[in-house]
Amino acid sequence: MKANVSSILLGVGDMDRTKRFYTEGLGWTIDRDYGLSVFFALDDGPLVGFYGREGLAAEMGTSAEGSGFSGLALTYVVRTEARVDEILAEAEKAGAAILKPAAATPWGGYGGTFADPDGYIWSIGYSAQGKDQPYAE
Repeated sequence: MKANVSSILLGVGDMDRTKRFYTEGLGWTIDRDYGLSVFFALDDGPLVGFYGREGLAAEMGTSAEGSGFSGLALTYVVRTEARVDEILAEAEKAGAAILKPAAATPWGGYGGTFADPDGYIWSIGYSAQGKDQPYAE
């Protein structure tokens, strides 16, 4: 198996709410909408898709029940501290819960985290070492 991720598929409780959060709230563009699932086109990277939580759990052969930290965090790297603040404000306005307000990090960067309406955690961060990386906004 190659070291690659073709797509990221997350189970959600309310597809309409999820679509509104990512399109109207964060400005993402839908690439494919199958009703049962929706995929967003990213600028450079794998597709990010959302699927009904119960249906996705059944597809994966597991239970949809779960609580607490899942062990998954999605990260988004930016080129300035100001952009971290902007994205966190944008997410909060769209309905995200700010889990950790933006602040200096122990590793020398700057960042904060939010949870989308289904509880998926996004870490928004800036690092002087990463500002010239192709994956940074």
